[in-house]
Amino acid sequence: MPILPPDVFIKKQIAAVQEYSILSGRAIADIFSRPLYWDDIFTQMDSIGVGSLPIIILSGFFTGCVLALQSVTALQEFGAVSKTGSLVSLSMVKELGPVLTGLMVSGRNAAGMASELGSMKVTEQIDAMRALGTDPIQKLVTPRLLATCFMLPLLTIIADFVGLFGGWMISVLRLHLGSRLYWNSAWQALEWNDVAQGGLIKPLVFAVVVSLIGCFYGLRTTGGTQGVGRSTTQAMVAATIMIFITDAMITEFFVSQGGG
Repeated sequence: MPILPPDVFIKKQIAAVQEYSILSGRAIADIFSRPLYWDDIFTQMDSIGVGSLPIIILSGFFTGCVLALQSVTALQEFGAVSKTGSLVSLSMVKELGPVLTGLMVSGRNAAGMASELGSMKVTEQIDAMRALGTDPIQKLVTPRLLATCFMLPLLTIIADFVGLFGGWMISVLRLHLGSRLYWNSAWQALEWNDVAQGGLIKPLVFAVVVSLIGCFYGLRTTGGTQGVGRSTTQAMVAATIMIFITDAMITEFFVSQGGG
């Protein structure tokens, strides 16, 4: 790929941001217009939700296990091993649960959306949809946006619970803590702001980021099969970076409001 002059590179990035903003606005606006393609929405919900369950369960479970194991050394110094449940629950619910779920869905579905739509773009299927009077954004982008916004919070809840279960297993089998002590500690550590931040707001924002970035790179694919592979990689990288950026922004907002 040729190296672009700085001014050309900057113009291309600004144009890309503009195109992404227009796509996002149209996709969100199409939620409130008809027709709404329910079959496509349910298909995407199955692909995003059910298809992502195994990797979400595995990543959440072992993250909870590692959190419990790593917390032992620090908590033992202060004689606070009984607070293992609090540490695991706060870490999973506020931060690791939504971020890990977003990253897993990003790697699996943002890349998949870019690949699928990119293949349709280079084979001129999207142009054929326009010729038949069908809006590609309403048909292809909006269902993926809705499905991701619905399924990602549910996947985050599953990841949080599985992570807590993994921490409970380590606490009982390795640290010899009582089950009631662990779950009471985990439950009492959480507040409504923690649940709202990590279980609702972050997953919804990540869902918008993941779905729209995947669709954006898919719809701007050029260059045949090589372009499809390039768009897939770009979508996954961009979605991953944006998850970290938006996570930092949301966390900073809650901390500044005194709810962090």
